[in-house]
Amino acid sequence: SVTHGERAPFVIQGPGEYEIKGIAVHGFSTESRYDDKKQINTVYLVIIEGMRLCFLGALSSKELPAAIREALEEIDVLFVPIGGGEVLSPSDAHALMVSLEPRLIIPIHYEGLGEKNALKAFLKEAGEERLAPVEKLTVKKKDLEGKEEEIIVLKPTQ
Repeated sequence: SVTHGERAPFVIQGPGEYEIKGIAVHGFSTESRYDDKKQINTVYLVIIEGMRLCFLGALSSKELPAAIREALEEIDVLFVPIGGGEVLSPSDAHALMVSLEPRLIIPIHYEGLGEKNALKAFLKEAGEERLAPVEKLTVKKKDLEGKEEEIIVLKPTQ
């Protein structure tokens, strides 16, 4: 139902290596827990226009295998789950973020999930308590030069 004429979507689902139209995607399998059951979570590294974006997904442990850590060097933008409960707690998310040393951090997976006030706790841990959410974010490689662990909070959509 998402095709258009001769065009069909390129689906990326689960661990593996993918490439489409100059965009490289590497998916790394990690374990997560949902309803106290082990589940597979995929950490995605997307390389686009010279930028390295990492989506940690519903990661529940701040301990990443050495092979994944090595692949996640020099992250430009890190999307990190901070909600607690079945994903990283704000404290664990902060510890992992610091260890990965990304240029830009975008907290995810906290609105209405896990710990109450997870965003506030995460920002406090990072020393960014007065950070205002932004409606839209456009990032280019040149914009990231000189940035070190800068946190951007995107305003949730309704």
